Amino acid sequence: MSDIIGEEPRLAAIGEMAGSLAQRVYLSLREAILTLEYRPGAVIRKSLICQQLGVSRQPVSEAITRLSSEGLVDVIPQSATRVSRFSLADLRESSFLREAVELAAVEKVAEQRSEEQLAQLSRTLRLQELLMADGDSAGFYQTDEDFHALLMELTGFPGVVSTAAAVSTPLKRARLAILPEPGRPAEVIAEHRAIVEAIRNRDVDAARAAMRLHLGQLMSRIEPLERQRPDLFR
Repeated sequence: MSDIIGEEPRLAAIGEMAGSLAQRVYLSLREAILTLEYRPGAVIRKSLICQQLGVSRQPVSEAITRLSSEGLVDVIPQSATRVSRFSLADLRESSFLREAVELAAVEKVAEQRSEEQLAQLSRTLRLQELLMADGDSAGFYQTDEDFHALLMELTGFPGVVSTAAAVSTPLKRARLAILPEPGRPAEVIAEHRAIVEAIRNRDVDAARAAMRLHLGQLMSRIEPLERQRPDLFR
C-alpha cells in the first residue's frame, strides 16, 4: 500500500484482463481498494486513473458507480470521490452474515464430503503450512482465502460462493489493516486443521464448533483498530 505523501496508489494493468473496458477498470480499482493500496478515506482522482490505465473518463466513471453500489467508495456530488472508511457496525453485520453462511456450508460439507473433496481441503492446508514456514505472508493470506472459498465451492451451490464472497468483502479490507499479526498464522492453521479433521470424521457438530471458533477470532482483533486508527473509520 502507498504510504508516501504524493505517491499515487498502484493499479493493476488491465491489458490481460477479461471483459469490457469498464469491467477491467472496475477490477483494477476494486483490487487496489481491497488490498488497501487505496486506504480508507483516500481521494480517488479520475484523471490520474485515466493516465495510469490509459483509458478515458467514461469507463472510470462506470467503474466508480459500480464500486459505490458495493459500498467501497463514497461519491459526493460536486466534491470528491473517496474510498469508504470502515464502519464497525457494518463489519459486525458482515461478520454475522459470514458466520451464518459458512456454518451452514461446513455442516453440509461434513455431511456429504467425498474423499476427493477431503483431499482438496488437506492439500490447501498443507500448502498453507508450507507458506507459513517460508514466511510468505502474502501467499499465506491468499491461501487462507482459498481455503474458505473451497469450502463454499464444495457445497455444490454456486450462489453460496458468490454470497460468501460478497458478505466477506468489508472484512477482507479490515483484516488487511491489522496485518501483520505475530503468532496468528500458526493459530489459523490449527483452527483450519480442526475444521478439516471434523470434516474427515463427518462430525457435523464438531465442524460447526471449529468453524464458529475460527470465525469468531476476527472481530475481536478488528474492534481495537477503531481506537488505534480512528482515521480509518467513519
